[in-house]
Amino acid sequence: MGRVVVIGSINVDLTAVVERLPVAGETLTGSTFSERAGGKGANQALAAARAGATVRLAGAVGSDPFAPLALANLTAGGVDLTAVREVDRPTGTALILVGADGENVIVVVPGANAAVDPAQAAGLDLAAGDVLLLQGEIPLETLAAACARGRKAAARVLLNAAPFDAALADLLGQVNVLVVNELEAQALAGVLGIAARQPRELVAALAANDLDLIVTRGAGGLVAALDGEIVEVPALGVDVVDTVGAGDAFCGYLAAGIARDGGLDAHLLRRASVAASLTCMRSGAQEAIPTLAEVLRAGG
Repeated sequence: MGRVVVIGSINVDLTAVVERLPVAGETLTGSTFSERAGGKGANQALAAARAGATVRLAGAVGSDPFAPLALANLTAGGVDLTAVREVDRPTGTALILVGADGENVIVVVPGANAAVDPAQAAGLDLAAGDVLLLQGEIPLETLAAACARGRKAAARVLLNAAPFDAALADLLGQVNVLVVNELEAQALAGVLGIAARQPRELVAALAANDLDLIVTRGAGGLVAALDGEIVEVPALGVDVVDTVGAGDAFCGYLAAGIARDGGLDAHLLRRASVAASLTCMRSGAQEAIPTLAEVLRAGG
């Protein structure tokens, strides 16, 4: 069984709940406000740990009052934080608005995450059988160095290309598993000059890069290309409260499954999809990530 090694963002989420999301120039009154730990790297590391994996997180926080909050859930969850550096920048923050229907808008201020550099990525402790889990909230040159380190160590590289940047397309040759949502898949297709628009056609076309590709579709489930075979997995029907952490729960559970089993199949996709669906039933990101026992009870 391999480990899940994550290099990525560590944030504090500042979240306001509103009846509906505002339009440009509009001021609304929110109903609640919260300060919670977040960041895609941290969220996915915690999800992998709750899925039963041995997890190590590399990243950076500031020396400000937000740093202990940003790391508290990870410490409690048993994530190895020895590769998290303290730097002379503020801890990363995400400003989140959540509507009554569960939809959200997010602005991320990188702060210390911008100091996660290629040297830190090149020094990652990786071995064959490990899964290196990456996201788009750290510098692109750091992601490139991490991919190179992962391939050199014969680890499986899983990239969640979110938030999307066109330059992420340059890394696909070093990635084993790519996870994107529908909008990110369309953006990637545009960068690669792919005209397909229907989910199955789009997945088949994007997967021509010789990697396993997963396109998540929210309540529409997911479409994946695994070794060239198209697989569809329906979403678990739930009452949605907050979609903020769903994608990160999916990626963390998926990475944990690959590290455990050494490969990717429809069963692992189903488990990760159930984890994402259950996350939508609670507010927040890290607090909403289900335990493995909860996922198994729900059919994952």
